[in-house]
Amino acid sequence: MIDSKIQAEFDDARRIVFLTGAGVSTASGIPDYRSKNGLYTNDKSDKPAEYYLSSDCLRSEPKVFWEYEKSNMYYPDAKPNVIHERQAQFTQQRDATVVTQNIDSLYRKAGTKNLIEFHGNLYHVYCQKCHKTVDYKDYLKSMYHENCGGILRPDIVLYGEGLDPVAISKSVDAVSKADLIVIVGTSMRVYPFAGLIDYRSQNADVLAVNEEQLQFSFPFTMVKENAVDFFKDLKVNA
Repeated sequence: MIDSKIQAEFDDARRIVFLTGAGVSTASGIPDYRSKNGLYTNDKSDKPAEYYLSSDCLRSEPKVFWEYEKSNMYYPDAKPNVIHERQAQFTQQRDATVVTQNIDSLYRKAGTKNLIEFHGNLYHVYCQKCHKTVDYKDYLKSMYHENCGGILRPDIVLYGEGLDPVAISKSVDAVSKADLIVIVGTSMRVYPFAGLIDYRSQNADVLAVNEEQLQFSFPFTMVKENAVDFFKDLKVNA
């Protein structure tokens, strides 16, 4: 059962922001990056996973980049879990926004309304030559755009690339206006995403739902619990 004081925090909040990361999607069968079973730690490739997810790799070894992406990043059959679904309900029924590091499109599948994909979306694919969008299924078959022969790429932020300034601006705005900030499935150690918390209002309550203890220099509520169990019990009271 969820703590009544925590449920009351959600009930009383006027504006909620969920700051989320890869841990949200592990229950949907998508590996995270930095845990002991994550993509970065289990990678047996010749070079670090960060290289294969970099603009350098895309530019100098586009086929290597494409092979790595289609083999390691795409889980088209994955379905949203209760964390995605409950947060989506908050965006549908309350003044709530999800700002996620995830690029797996599961929040979209769950019907999330106010969604900011901080690092882009794997399932948005475009041609670097003619800039037309292409179905991701075509990308998984070939790295080349059949219309113009250009090299395709997913619309995600690679290592060595800058973030979308619109995503940054919208994220900062949402965080600064929230009176309840909920951190889920992320260690909040990777910048610049982790820096979003610095834009919070001094009056905002911060709640972290994670199985591992998080550390911040300001007061916050730590719920050391599996987020699936937490969100299964949390009620969306309009």
